[in-house]
Amino acid sequence: MKSTIAKVGVGFLLGATLVGGIATAATNSTPSLKACVDNRTQALYLSKDGTCSKTRTLVELSSGGLDAKSVAAAVTPSVVSIQVTTTAGGGTGSGSIYKTSSSSSYIITNNHVVEDAATSGKITVELLNGDLVDAKIVGRDANYDLAVIQVQRGNLPVIAIGDSSKVSVGDPVIAIGSPLGLASTVTSGIISALNRPITAGDVGEESYVNGIQTDAAINPGNSGGALVDSQGRIIGVNSVIVSLSTGGTAGNIGLGFSIPINEAKRVVDEIIATGKSTRPVLGVNLDSTYKGVGAKILKLLPGQGAEKAGIPVGSVIRSIDGVKTNDQVSAIVRIRSYAPGTEVTVLVDLPTGGQKSFKVTLGSTPSS
Repeated sequence: MKSTIAKVGVGFLLGATLVGGIATAATNSTPSLKACVDNRTQALYLSKDGTCSKTRTLVELSSGGLDAKSVAAAVTPSVVSIQVTTTAGGGTGSGSIYKTSSSSSYIITNNHVVEDAATSGKITVELLNGDLVDAKIVGRDANYDLAVIQVQRGNLPVIAIGDSSKVSVGDPVIAIGSPLGLASTVTSGIISALNRPITAGDVGEESYVNGIQTDAAINPGNSGGALVDSQGRIIGVNSVIVSLSTGGTAGNIGLGFSIPINEAKRVVDEIIATGKSTRPVLGVNLDSTYKGVGAKILKLLPGQGAEKAGIPVGSVIRSIDGVKTNDQVSAIVRIRSYAPGTEVTVLVDLPTGGQKSFKVTLGSTPSS
């Protein structure tokens, strides 16, 4: 990500291990929220269809404003703390329970939370009730900074899935995770911006995030946790923060970014089904030395979408489906926000002068 702010760094949200507690936040406005109260444990669970099983009682948690306390009570059972231990050390992160069966459950998190345990080490998941359960990696995607882990514990409360394409700037949101190992921490804020092109990670191994920006406080250790809407539905996977510090541990300054859940869901579903994932390709190599506005096409890949559409080499991409691309990163992020096979409209400055729009069908390639 480019920035004009001095000493601004973009960093992942891994945290150190600490004994945790619960923090709650302020209230804003939202429609009502329906949940089920377990008749034995009194735990709250979101009701997706407004009904509950025989062992739970349906309640309406709010009828006017955003009740952060009620939303948090309904969602926190679906958000876990993740501890990674390796010979080189370890760290903590967060995750959301995505699918469950009678014997096992899948959890969404960030790749950078668990990547150190990909070849050796141990992953432990802490549930809301304090139970510690061993986990294994099902699959990872470094390009999207997403991973799926599995625990051999069934019938866990899954998080409700929202629609990130329908969120708007100013919508109230709640972030749930384990900053600095403080499990089940809840903070609230709003959506500050959409379609933020963010890149993080080592050179050559960057992840690209079409970020949802929020001022809800997120800190190291929130990685992989849930950004939920006023109905308690996950709309983003918390991944990156901006910090004014260039060294040491990054801290919250109200600039956090989440991977949109619509983008994440496609990748996660592929990983669960096959252990691997794919990413879309425009079929070009971009000129990393280009300093002008836009993303300049250095080379066309034979047989891929851009070549088939007739885009000339040397063209400069100015927008994709009407969203401006001011540089190479924003072009990459925008393309990766789609699914392979999607048709997009690419507006370019032609090398011969003038502008032209091209309809391009995105190809597919295995993701790393």
